[in-house]
Amino acid sequence: MIFEVLQIITEEINNFFDIEIEEKPVSLDNIAFIESDGNDSSNSNNSNNVILSLLHTEEEVTLKNILNHDIEGTKVIYKNNKVHLNLYTMFSANRSDYTESLKSLSKIIEFFQSKRIFTQSNTSFDRGLDGMDKIKDFRFTVELFSPSFEEMNFIWGTLGGKQYPSVIYKVSVLEIERDVTQSEGSLITEINGSLNHK
Repeated sequence: MIFEVLQIITEEINNFFDIEIEEKPVSLDNIAFIESDGNDSSNSNNSNNVILSLLHTEEEVTLKNILNHDIEGTKVIYKNNKVHLNLYTMFSANRSDYTESLKSLSKIIEFFQSKRIFTQSNTSFDRGLDGMDKIKDFRFTVELFSPSFEEMNFIWGTLGGKQYPSVIYKVSVLEIERDVTQSEGSLITEINGSLNHK
């Protein structure tokens, strides 16, 4: 579901941009693969656009111990607990013109200011893409994340050194679950017993 969520965000932002002016200004890729001379070592289509990259995944520990079971009729199906993730994502503007990079970042911030909650009902995406046809109900939120100067220096040092105009967003809470039954049981429908009165 990580790829699917990031692909949904990419498509939604691309739809928000003025497509008549530029075609698909945001792409899902790894900013670390952009070479320092501006050439893209992985995909030449990323040489003049905004790149959405996954920086970090984090488990949402507050939801770690929620029991996971389904009730079907009089049967209870127990499963392993779902994994709830937060994703830290970065939009890096790799435009040939610095002012265009800043304008693109402003447009992205404007988009998330107007839409923070993504659900099945308020989001459109291409189900024809590989891996996108099995998406069911989903809900996640996106909020601006502002690291310190020291943290940003560490992030860009890890990614290869050269800094691009960028903004980081935290995507919460993403559920990941494999549909495997651990055990089954039956519902308690009645309690039998007797009381001894003295």
